[in-house]
Amino acid sequence: MSRHPLSGKNIVLGVAGSIAAYKAAELASRLVQVGAQVDTVMTREATAFVAPLTFQALTHRPVIVDLFDPRSELAIDHVAVAKRADAILLAPATAQLIARLAAGMADDAVTATVLAAAAPVVICPAMETNMYRHPATQANLARLKEWGAVVVEPASGRLASGAEGIGRLADPGTILGTLRWVLGRNGDLAGRRVVVSAGGTREAIDPVRYITNRSSGKMGHALAAAARDRGAQVTLVTTVAPDPETAAGVDVRRVESALDMLSAVQGAVQSADALIMAAAVADFRPESAAAHKVKKGDADAWTLRLVRNPDVLASVSGPFIKIGFAAETRDIRENALSKLKAKGLHMIVANDVSEPGSGFESDTNRVTIFHADGRVEELPLLPKLEVAHRVLDRLVELLG
Repeated sequence: MSRHPLSGKNIVLGVAGSIAAYKAAELASRLVQVGAQVDTVMTREATAFVAPLTFQALTHRPVIVDLFDPRSELAIDHVAVAKRADAILLAPATAQLIARLAAGMADDAVTATVLAAAAPVVICPAMETNMYRHPATQANLARLKEWGAVVVEPASGRLASGAEGIGRLADPGTILGTLRWVLGRNGDLAGRRVVVSAGGTREAIDPVRYITNRSSGKMGHALAAAARDRGAQVTLVTTVAPDPETAAGVDVRRVESALDMLSAVQGAVQSADALIMAAAVADFRPESAAAHKVKKGDADAWTLRLVRNPDVLASVSGPFIKIGFAAETRDIRENALSKLKAKGLHMIVANDVSEPGSGFESDTNRVTIFHADGRVEELPLLPKLEVAHRVLDRLVELLG
């Protein structure tokens, strides 16, 4: 079971005539894999780069190229597709397509579908650097934004011409993450600020070595993505860089050590509605970090003096909901309840990291939720995204 935000959604994929059109095939495939229904609409120029049959094979749906196709069962395909759309994704969007949309034209299947729809529009430009930076293109994009469109800025890198610069189609993960954010803007956490921590801290021994743990950050990243998908304004304090799909629409703040995380969390929770501490913060750190690499020499042993790190979750306080995580290997109930009380939490989520499929680095988790009011909920083994949504369901109840 996985509560993916794009599952069951009707997505119109508009493809314009750019070399980046081949990347739209990956977008179509990934959308279908998570359960979305994809209707592809192409400009005539786009078919010179990728055949409509490619998208038909990936989506198992007919592809619209002509405004009025006499072979179609529907009188006006683009209108029918536009009416059922939950969102329209234009990827790639060329300078020409952007200009025609800004002018309100409806002279091909893509522009006509956009004008016929009431759904949100996500525009992903792809073109040469000078074309993108041209005042006309920038003015057209600004006008479309004023009308409510969301623009996914292009990436920088090597372009089809061989030049280097801005204009590459954004990473597919960034595009899909933005689409998730757009569709979830009115969710049950809309207007709320949620801070999430993730990953295992690194405590420096010297410029080369450090003390850490096996936390991959996956659970915290799933929580951040799920909160964003439900409309929250999310700040993710993490030691591990999230993937582009998770990072889209999220304020990501990278940290390294426990002291770094404490400082970042203290700054982030100002005016927050909730703090979800999923990070695995090291309990101890070296008393001092060497300025240069420590050489082993002829020594057979090395004594490293450790000092206690501050407890981040116990150290922060305020009028917000505090949710903790406890990674245990034994005495889960006793340890979780002790942390719940000692840290003044509203809820703690505990799991046995020694259980197969429920530990570090896995994509699934089996957790038990302990509430401050005494309730205990044992969840089955679930994908971490679904675990995140179960935790957020309880957060919504606590926010009331």
